[in-house]
Amino acid sequence: MTFRTRLALVAAVAVALAVVAASVVVWIVVRGQLYGQVDKALRTEAEGIANGPLHLEQGPSGNSYLDIGRPPFGLASYVQAVRQDGKTFRTFGERTPLPVGKEVLELARGGRGDAFFDNQTVSQTKLRVLTIGGDGYALQFARSLSDTDKALNRIKLFLFLIAGGGIAVAAGLGLGVSGAALAPVRRLTKTAEDVSETRDLSRRIQVSGRDELSRLASTFNTMLAALEDSARAQRQLVSDASHELRTPLTSLRTNIEVLTRNEELQPGERELLLRDVGEQLVEMSALVAELVELARGDQQPTEAEDVRLDLVAADAIERTTRNRPGVEFKPELEETLVRGVPATIERAVSNLLDNAAKWSPPGGEIDVIVRGGEIVVRDRGPGIAEEDAPFVFDRFYRAPSARGMPGSGLGLAIVRQVAEAHGGTVVVEAPEGGGTRMRLTLPSS
Repeated sequence: MTFRTRLALVAAVAVALAVVAASVVVWIVVRGQLYGQVDKALRTEAEGIANGPLHLEQGPSGNSYLDIGRPPFGLASYVQAVRQDGKTFRTFGERTPLPVGKEVLELARGGRGDAFFDNQTVSQTKLRVLTIGGDGYALQFARSLSDTDKALNRIKLFLFLIAGGGIAVAAGLGLGVSGAALAPVRRLTKTAEDVSETRDLSRRIQVSGRDELSRLASTFNTMLAALEDSARAQRQLVSDASHELRTPLTSLRTNIEVLTRNEELQPGERELLLRDVGEQLVEMSALVAELVELARGDQQPTEAEDVRLDLVAADAIERTTRNRPGVEFKPELEETLVRGVPATIERAVSNLLDNAAKWSPPGGEIDVIVRGGEIVVRDRGPGIAEEDAPFVFDRFYRAPSARGMPGSGLGLAIVRQVAEAHGGTVVVEAPEGGGTRMRLTLPSS
């Protein structure tokens, strides 16, 4: 059963319950009104007869009959008197007695003073009977309910027809309304199926309105956009990585072929080739490590913790000093606590220091300042050209002046990725006096 059918069925059931409940209430109210009119007419007739001349007369056959002073041609077509001993008397010509129960006898004997209504069946005719008390007897006034019951039966039939028609209309409207309401869901499903079949993440769902289904469609579009960006970044990363790896692999293969095919190389040439191979292997290892780091950047663990940024910077300064002894660091490290993943923050800080050391002249000074959830690294190298500044954090981007230097162009891209993953920022600035200043800001703990 489809969701649309279930919605229509639920709507039909809800309307059916409402219609049935309303029909029952209407029937009870109408029945009460019709019976109330009969009761009112009987009471009026009973008061007129009880207050008029009322006595027993001898009939031609010798039997006594009840003389009410006028023929019972009013609403009370049956009039009967009941004595204390249970003997009954009817009007002249009426031979069918009304049933006499305990309540009637109690009323005739004066044990019960309140008049009451009840329903009786006499000669297959349903009667509405009013019994009132008198002086040593009880009077019963009855009227046939045939016309009233016929009217109630017609009303009952109409209510059944109305209920059935209402349920049918509700089911039809339920199908129509559910179809219109679920149109965004069908579009979403169709788009999801198309994306699944074609792998085309550029598909989008047209959104109109601000209801829950529109919000769902907007969220789905946002998810598709994120997946498209991720897939595009993945393809770009693979393409750039292939391009970057092609050059050192080609050079490495060439050097290895020369080493294996030319056994008569001079010792100096062989040593030079071996040193070149070793440098290329180191460069490739660093490139692969950075590629892995960059690929894992969007899947950082969610468990963040408090990190002392000043201690991270101190350790990074110590490592960079060992690897690049030709530069001098001038740290100003204040105790600073940030919230994040320690390993990734350490990698970002190390990349900032490595980049500054790479561009610093021999004996150059590098300022490292940590305070207020921020680390600022300033070198005194040639600086970054204004046209290159917007691209320094892009993957594999290398300014024309840097293409002759070692490196993959991924270090600063990793810094930006770490900053964005932690909800922080990283910017490049051109300070007075030359050089480059990198400012990494992370959320404070």
